[in-house]
Amino acid sequence: MSLLLSYYGDDFTGSTDVMEALASNGINTVLFTRLPTQEQFAPFADYPAIGLAGTSRSQPPQWMNEHLPQVFEWLRSLGARLCHYKVCSTFDSSPRVGSIGRAIEIAQSVFGQPAVPLVVGAPQLGRYTFAGHLFARYGGDVWRIDRHPVMSRHPVTPMDEADLRLHLAKQTAQPVHLASGDLREPGIHLIDVFDAATQMEAGERLLALPGEAKPFIVGSSGVEYALVQVLARNGEIAGTADFAPLDPVERCLAVSGSVSPTTERQIRLACANGFTGITADPLKLARQEVEESAQLTNRASHALAGGESVLIHTAMGSASDKGHELDRIPDGRRRLGRALGKIAGELVRRHRLTRLILAGGDSSSHALGELDIHALTPRLPLPESPGSPVCLAHSADPAYAGLEIAMKGGQIGRDDYFIRLKQGGP
Repeated sequence: MSLLLSYYGDDFTGSTDVMEALASNGINTVLFTRLPTQEQFAPFADYPAIGLAGTSRSQPPQWMNEHLPQVFEWLRSLGARLCHYKVCSTFDSSPRVGSIGRAIEIAQSVFGQPAVPLVVGAPQLGRYTFAGHLFARYGGDVWRIDRHPVMSRHPVTPMDEADLRLHLAKQTAQPVHLASGDLREPGIHLIDVFDAATQMEAGERLLALPGEAKPFIVGSSGVEYALVQVLARNGEIAGTADFAPLDPVERCLAVSGSVSPTTERQIRLACANGFTGITADPLKLARQEVEESAQLTNRASHALAGGESVLIHTAMGSASDKGHELDRIPDGRRRLGRALGKIAGELVRRHRLTRLILAGGDSSSHALGELDIHALTPRLPLPESPGSPVCLAHSADPAYAGLEIAMKGGQIGRDDYFIRLKQGGP
């Protein structure tokens, strides 16, 4: 298969979400963690899907102005049938942080594309768009996103508007249409997806875009889920894939920067079932206090040396969220993620760990950037935690080459998420 899709993920967990959707349907996919060298790219040159993981979800528009043009130029140079700017399925963003509207404007300039299709709904992930409004599943119920117990209270970009047309209107002057006709009319065209039939229709519309319409698309991994439905039906892809089960590991390391109540439950259950929990002070880490990092590393190292699995966490749910204080530290959230990544990298190297778990969408993105890993490929999708597969690391450094890494957003996964990854299985 020729190059079907190139994509940029606005955070690392979202980038692996796309990789999972494609690989689970038989499409070989590689995800680069930075713009690759020719040598790094060569082993994957014949892959039908090529991704690049980024951090734009947590960045201001000025950062986007400086970094995204180069990214989009590289993606465009690959000549894929379609190119996807991947955003979170909860669409949390604002004019000041992670502006999806500004990213679209930059891409329109690079691709010379006045009209941009937008697909956000992904029923596989419990995300639905109807009449332009976004709904998300949580705790067994489906919530309008502005009433969602987690996303309406997101510490950085709370979703206070369910109508995505109104939400985007705060971020761009581009008109936002509820797609019903010609997708080539200038502006952003939101395609509703709320069930299997509308998802199939969305995939058909994307694949039917004429050449002059250009290939750039925006949306969640709902883009990929829509595409694979049509490609599998048409016999262009297998629609299935086999993965070897995970072996259990004696020790693993988990690092969490999430304040989500979902992650809180996961941490509490893990610590009640064999993990050694270590509380990190996010403010000290963000201030780059060497003593805090050294103490955390030494405590974790001692436990790992004793055969224990370790879970380092900066919060236990929203009650311990120090986001307001963190935001008063210049570049505090990025510094926190990088500090966690440095600690994780040192522990992986020191104890020759083979499995690492990173939790928290923004923090894990910055943490992975501190590891000398240039690419990820799928190791094992987790059907019970869609959007957070186990990945295999590619690196010139033997300490990281072959490392199994799982990354998840704060609200993703069952309560036994950490335990499941330590125990392995299909």
